[in-house]
Amino acid sequence: MTVEKNVSLKSHNTFGIDAKATSYCNISTVEELKSILKKQHQNPFFILGGGSNMLLTKDIEALVLHINLKGIKVVNETDDKVVIQAMAGENWHDFVLWCLDKNYGGIENLSLIPGNVGTAPIQNIGAYGVELKDIFVSCEAINVENQTLRVFTKEDCQFDYRESVFKQKLKGKYIITSVNFELTKTNHNLHMDYGAIKEQLSASGVKKPTITDISEAVIAIRQSKLPDPKEIGNSGSFFKNPIVSKEKFEKLQENFPKVPFYKISEDSIKVPAGWLIEKAGFKGKRFNDYGVHNKQALVLVNYGSAKGKDIYNLALLIKKTIKRIFDIEIETEVNII
Repeated sequence: MTVEKNVSLKSHNTFGIDAKATSYCNISTVEELKSILKKQHQNPFFILGGGSNMLLTKDIEALVLHINLKGIKVVNETDDKVVIQAMAGENWHDFVLWCLDKNYGGIENLSLIPGNVGTAPIQNIGAYGVELKDIFVSCEAINVENQTLRVFTKEDCQFDYRESVFKQKLKGKYIITSVNFELTKTNHNLHMDYGAIKEQLSASGVKKPTITDISEAVIAIRQSKLPDPKEIGNSGSFFKNPIVSKEKFEKLQENFPKVPFYKISEDSIKVPAGWLIEKAGFKGKRFNDYGVHNKQALVLVNYGSAKGKDIYNLALLIKKTIKRIFDIEIETEVNII
C-alpha cells in the first residue's frame, strides 16, 4: 500500500478531466482500507471508485483512496435463485457479463452502465425499467469514524430514484466494500417494455429472447446513443429525469402536446430530461472543447481538454433554460466535486 504524491486523476474519471490529487493510494484489501482510515481519521480524504459518476471541477487537496477491491463469489443458492457477492472494485459491466455467462437473470437490463459495483447502490443505478434495488440483497460498508464493518439491508439503504441513504443522511460516513445480489437461475422475468428493447430485438430477428439477448439489445441501444468514454469524455446521463405532479404535467402538455412521459403514480409523471434539453435547443451544441452529445441530449461531453468548471457552467445554463421554458427543475445525476 503506497501513497503517491501529486497524481493526475485524468485516467481515473470518465470525463477525462485532468485534475490533480495531492496524494493517492490504491486500496486492494479491506484490511488496507481499515488501516489507512485509522491513520487518516483526522485528515481529509476522498473516496474514488470507477470515476464514472462525477465531474471534477477542481484539484483534490486530500488523500484520494481508490477502492480497488476485487472478487466475485456465490454465497447462497437454491434450484431457482442465487445470491452473489461482488467486491466494490469490480467493474459493473464485467460483473453483469459474469452473471450472464452463468445464466443468472435479473441484471441484464443494467448492461453497459459505467462504473464499479461499490458505487452502484449509492446511485441506485437503473436503466430500461430495472433498478439496482430490484436485485439488491445487502451490502457491507466500513464506518469511516471507527472502521467497523456494517451490513446494510435493502430497507437500510432507503433506495429511491437515483438516490440512497449513502447520498443523503450517511453521505461520506461509510465506504461500501461489497454488495450481495439475488438473481434468478430459472424462469427469468424479462423486462422488455421500456425504451426500444422490443424494437431492437425485432431488428435482430430475435423471437424468443433470452437474458443474453436482452443484454445485447440494451448494449446495442446504448452504443447507438451514448459515446464511449474511452473516445469522448463523458459520464453517461448527466441529469435525472424530472418527476412532476399531474397538474404541472397537464399544463406542460397544453403547450407541448407531444411531450413523452411515463406514469409513476396517480399524481406523479416522469418526463424525459433528454427531451426537454433537446427541445430547448442544446442537443449537439458545442462550446469550444465541450458540449452536449449529438445523439443523446442527456450526455455532456469533453471533446479533449475541457475543464470541469466549463462543463459545470454548461450544466447550470441548461438547468436555467429548462426552468425558463418549461417551468421544470432538473437535477444533476452526476456528483459535482
